[in-house]
Amino acid sequence: MAATDIDPDKLKLYSFHLFTKLEGAVTAGMIHLGDRIGLYAAMRDAGHPVTTHELAELTGTQERWVREWAHNQAAARMIELHPGDTFALSPEAAAVLADPDHPAFGMGMFHRLPQTMHALEHVHDSFHTGMGHDYDSHGPEGAVGIERSFEPWNRHNLVPVVLPAMEDVLFKLDAGAKVADVGCGAGSAVLLLAETYPNSHFTGYDISQHALDRAKGKLEDSGLKNADFHDPRFVPLPSDQSLDLVTTFDCIHDMSHPQDVIAAIRAALRPDGTWLLVDIKARETFEENALKNPMASLMYGISVLSCMSSALSEEGGAGLGTLGLPESKAREMAEAAGFTRFRKLDVDHSVNAFYEIRP
Repeated sequence: MAATDIDPDKLKLYSFHLFTKLEGAVTAGMIHLGDRIGLYAAMRDAGHPVTTHELAELTGTQERWVREWAHNQAAARMIELHPGDTFALSPEAAAVLADPDHPAFGMGMFHRLPQTMHALEHVHDSFHTGMGHDYDSHGPEGAVGIERSFEPWNRHNLVPVVLPAMEDVLFKLDAGAKVADVGCGAGSAVLLLAETYPNSHFTGYDISQHALDRAKGKLEDSGLKNADFHDPRFVPLPSDQSLDLVTTFDCIHDMSHPQDVIAAIRAALRPDGTWLLVDIKARETFEENALKNPMASLMYGISVLSCMSSALSEEGGAGLGTLGLPESKAREMAEAAGFTRFRKLDVDHSVNAFYEIRP
C-alpha cells in the first residue's frame, strides 16, 4: 500500500481507537489496585465524598499515590468527582466495585488480572506448540478470582431462582439426594447447597489443586458434614447411575476433554436424574458473537489467556474456548453422550445460559 493511499483522518481515528484499548487495559490495572488496596471499600464505608488525603488516611496509604489513582478513576468515570476535589462512588458503582454480597459485584476478574496478564509471558509459545496451560498456572490468586467472580450471583440466585426452574429437583433435594458439582472450583456452590439441603449429600470435583485447597479449607471452617471434595483423577465420578443431580458451572468450555466428562456425567446419573449445565451464552457463529455481544472481544481475548488455553492444556484437547459452547453444540454433545431431553431454562443472566439436561 502506498503512503498516498492512507486517509489521514482515518489514520488518526484508528490510532485513537488503538489507544482506547490501552487505556482500558491500564484502567483495569487501576481497578485491580482499588479493589486489592481497599480504596473502593473505604469510599463506600465513608458514606460521603472524600478528599484523597482522607482516603489515604482511611486506607493507610500515601496521598500522592492515591491522588493519581483517583484522577485516573474519575477520568475513566469509575468514580465521581464532587465539589472541593472530593471523590465518591455512585450507589451503582458501590454495588459493582465494593459490595461482595451484591449479585452485580464485579471484582473477581480484576482480582486475578495480574495472573491473567502474566499468561502473556508463556502464551506466545502456545501459538507455536499448540499446547495451552491449565488453571493452576494462574496460581492461588487465580482460583480466588474465579471464586469471587461467580459466588455473589450464585448466592443470590442459585437456590431461589435456578433450582425452582427445574423439574423435580427441589423435592429430591429436600428428601435427600446425591449430588455432584463437576468443576466445583473453590466449592462455593457445593457449600451453599449443602447448607440449604441438609438431607442431601454434595460432592465437588475439580482438577485445580489451588481451588480444591480453598474448597477443603472452607468446608472445614463450615462444619458441614454432608459435603466433600475430590480430584476426579484419583476419585472419579461414580459410574453406577447413583446420582440425582450433577451441576457444571462455567467449566465445560474450559475442559480439555469435555465429551468424556459429559459421558461420565451421563453414566453417573440415575435414569430420572438431571444435569444442570451452566455455560457462557455464546452465539452460533463468530459473526453473531461479534455483532450481538458487546463483550465479544474481551471474551475471545480471555479465551486465549485462560479458557481456550486450559482446554488445550492436554494432548488432543478440544479447545472449545470461552465462546465455544453455543446451544447447538451443547445439544450435540449431550445427545452424543446419551441424553435425550434438553431444555433451556428461563433464567436471566448477563453472561450465562442455563440448560436442564436429562437422560
